[in-house]
Amino acid sequence: MQNMPPIIITSLDQARLERLFSSRNYSQLPGIDALIDEIDRASVVEPTEVPPDVITMNSTIRFVDDTNGSEYQLTLVYPDEAGAQDTISIAAPVGSALLGLSVGQSIMWQVPGGRELNLRVLEVIRQPEAMGEYLR
Repeated sequence: MQNMPPIIITSLDQARLERLFSSRNYSQLPGIDALIDEIDRASVVEPTEVPPDVITMNSTIRFVDDTNGSEYQLTLVYPDEAGAQDTISIAAPVGSALLGLSVGQSIMWQVPGGRELNLRVLEVIRQPEAMGEYLR
């Protein structure tokens, strides 16, 4: 995947995700290597310093898949919170693609089966850090 947009994650999200994906339960999930690569290439900032238009864990975002025009509004959650209505797990291909993107950015992301999505962030509706929730 070429031309990857720059991404930003918080030091807290980085630490929690690295701990989660080093556990036996998650280390073998498909797509985890791509997510780990994303975390490795991200600019890491303190939770108090992340811009309010960046997707962090537990952010609610509105985005579109430009390959088919479908628009979504979902909250990016840890795997154990996935399954609730309108959530997307960070362990899912779409979830790992969205982490760290800012409003207006797009990313091409391969999903199982070889299909590519072209996700574009339209809005960060709710970001915990922007609301002063730094330890969520």
